[in-house]
Parts: sequence; C-alpha cells; structure tokens
Amino acid sequence: MDIAQAPNMAIQKKKVKYVKRKTQDYVTIALFLLPAVALFLVFIVYPIIRSSYFSFFTWNGLNPAKVFVGLKNFQQIFSDKIFMKAVINGLILVALSICIQLPLSLGLAILVGRDLPGRGFFRAIFFMPYVLSEVITAIIWLGLLNPDPDRGLVNALLVLLPGVKPVIFLGNMKIVMASIFVVLTWKYFGLHMLLYLAGLSNIPHEVEEAALIDGANQWQMIRYVTIPLLGTTIRTTVQLSVLGALTQFNLIWIMTKGGPVNASESMATYMYRFGFIRFWFGYASAVALVLLLICLAFSLVYQRLYRIPDYLGGI
Repeated sequence: MDIAQAPNMAIQKKKVKYVKRKTQDYVTIALFLLPAVALFLVFIVYPIIRSSYFSFFTWNGLNPAKVFVGLKNFQQIFSDKIFMKAVINGLILVALSICIQLPLSLGLAILVGRDLPGRGFFRAIFFMPYVLSEVITAIIWLGLLNPDPDRGLVNALLVLLPGVKPVIFLGNMKIVMASIFVVLTWKYFGLHMLLYLAGLSNIPHEVEEAALIDGANQWQMIRYVTIPLLGTTIRTTVQLSVLGALTQFNLIWIMTKGGPVNASESMATYMYRFGFIRFWFGYASAVALVLLLICLAFSLVYQRLYRIPDYLGGI
C-alpha cells in the first residue's frame, strides 16, 4: 500500500463507521417511535379518514354505506339553527374562559407563588378538582345545584338570604351556560394555575429584584416583567382553554344533555345526539369533521399569529 494513501484509507474507515453509527441511531429511533406512530395511525388517522368517507353518505352505522348524498350533510349542518346555537355556546365558553377563568388563574398563581403563608396547602386545594374525572364532577354539581333546597347545597344557602327564592340553575335557558361555566372553572382552575406556577418558577428572581431596585412597584413589576416572561405559558393555556371549550361534551351531556330546549347544546353533544341516539352516523360523521376542521383551523392560525420570541427559552 502506498504510504500516501494511508490517510485517505483512515478517513474512509472513519466515514464508514460514522455512517454505520448514524444508521444504528436512526433504526433505534424508528423502533422507539413505531408503537406511538402505530397507535396514532390506528386511533387518530384511520378514524378521521373513515369519518370523512361516511360524511358523504346517509348511513345508520349498521348496514353498509350505499346512499351517497355528496355535500348534503354539510349543507344541512350549516342550515340547522341548533348547530349554529351550539357554535355560539362554544364561543361563549371560549370568551368566558379567556376573560374570566384564565386571568383569575394567573392572579391566583402569582399570589400563591409568592411568600404566602400556607401556599402549599392552597396549591393542593385548588388543584384537587382537576384530579376528579368530568363525570364525577358533573354528578357532584348536579347535587349541589339541585333546585330543591332540601337536596341542593347552593339553593339551601340562597334561601337563607331574605327574599331569595330557589334558583333553577340548569333548567333556566338564561343562566344555564353561566352555570356550566362555573362548573368548568371549578374543574380546570387548578390546571391553569399549576401551569402558571410552572412558568413563574422559570423566571429568575434577579430580574424581578432588578425591577424593584429600579423603582417599579409590585403592579408594574407584574405588568411589565412577570406577564411578558410568562408569554409562552399564557399562549399555551389560551390554546388549551379554547380547544377544551369548543369540544366540551362530558359535563354538558351529564348535567343538561344540551337542554333546556338546546340552550346548552355544544358541537360535541350535537354530534353525539345524531350519531348514538338517532343513528344518523353519516350526518354525525360530517359534524365530527366540521368540528375537527374548526379546531385545526384555530390551532394553525393561532400558532401562526402568535409566534412571539420566548425571552426565557432564547427562541
């Protein structure tokens, strides 16, 4: 072998070893990802494809789908006043969550995250409702909001006030959505608070101390230092809150079944009603596809509009 070719041979061997190592790394990564990808394809992608197919048919879910109706199901969806009412109810929950639930969660997180005596106890108390399932939560609040003062705690307390009569919280078309929002807030208040607490723990104390040394008061420090540094966490909670409000089903169905007179109907309960009660699975598949597209469109637009640099993460 020519001595001049020895370095080239060594370089070639290193390249071969590098390629083999990279190949082994890719194979290892693929093997670890394979179960998750398989589950994703089977339980997410495949149902979406099948629902998209059935949305163009009149199908009862039992016999083969043979009656092709094209876009008729989608035309019926957008011409149905009950579906539009469900969309409006979803938007109402979204607005209430963004304007009331999240600011209260953020304020409580800032309060509990500071040197508040017994803050560990308060964290556990506020987070405890989130541990309960939505079914258990709905059953608990069905009892609390019972219109009979002898059975419902809330009305039992209200009638103690002079001149106050029992309130039918879930049977009144004007206040049923507000009642459901109270339950949703009680359920998910602790989750958002915990997310904000995690974000607060990543803010260096030196930054806040520097703001105080420069003459900022407590409110100015929160307004101009804490909240901007929580930008990523706030955007995450907003997205979770919006998607959760648009797809809410369990609480509404157990507590009101969309009533009274469709006053608390959501897009998810509307879909369930036509699919599993009336057995119009073709129409319900179209509703599911519309709901998916609404959530997907919101997520894509939201991520596109709010790609703001993360000052703590350096991106």
